[in-house]
Amino acid sequence: MSETAPDRFGLSGTPIFDGETSRRGLRMNKLFMSLRTAENRERFLADEAGYCQGFGLSPEQQQAVLARDWQAMIDLGGSIFYVYKLAMMDGRSMQYLGGVFTGMGEDDFLAAMRAGGRRDG
Repeated sequence: MSETAPDRFGLSGTPIFDGETSRRGLRMNKLFMSLRTAENRERFLADEAGYCQGFGLSPEQQQAVLARDWQAMIDLGGSIFYVYKLAMMDGRSMQYLGGVFTGMGEDDFLAAMRAGGRRDG
């Protein structure tokens, strides 16, 4: 599980994406970044497991990608900016991911953002 921000910043539970996390997620993030091209998106969709193996993902990372376990992808070193590339392929919005990560659901998350953001304390 990722290290999270200390409570003193008012961001309790927010994953920290630092050098260690970046190294842990390097192969997975490279896979996500490769999805910029139509050719790679087609290759991924044709054989998702094989595509993951081609990038050398750990078994846990591969399972997270195949299951679209967005939180696990972040916990395993995924950068939200790269994870979002996969979400877009599935027709998911950034607000959808925000809802997943906050446990609010997409509509509630969007309403909270329109109202000025989350109020955690």
